[in-house]
Amino acid sequence: MPYAFLDDLAPADVAFRAWGSDPGELFRAAADATANVMVEELDSVRERERRHVTHARDSLDMLLFDLLQELIYFKDAAGLLLRVTHLTVAEHAGTWRLEADLAGEAVDPERHLLGVDVKAVTLHRFELRATADGWEAQVVLDV
Repeated sequence: MPYAFLDDLAPADVAFRAWGSDPGELFRAAADATANVMVEELDSVRERERRHVTHARDSLDMLLFDLLQELIYFKDAAGLLLRVTHLTVAEHAGTWRLEADLAGEAVDPERHLLGVDVKAVTLHRFELRATADGWEAQVVLDV
């Protein structure tokens, strides 16, 4: 599990740190951490419905922000718990581009052990940085 929850960073919200060897791996880890706040057992989410998302931004950190917001949007607007199945992150001419395939299913309280309701990704203490081992992000979710 390339993420860890941070109990002391934002007591009224949920915070985590995610990491990966490259931006794509980091984004997948952060997406799983976000989903893991919504549902306690990630493996209980079956791949029954699919969505494709694309985003472009001038900064890599805001691209991550957009991906995590998409997961929350689909949960709120369509009642779907989604996980990343394929993802590419690339930079070209100063613009970062994300393409992601998401898969999951409708929330089923009888089968899914639900966590807390995530309302949004916040910019409070939000950061993404390159490290000696790859990439790391810190995220606070409003619950």
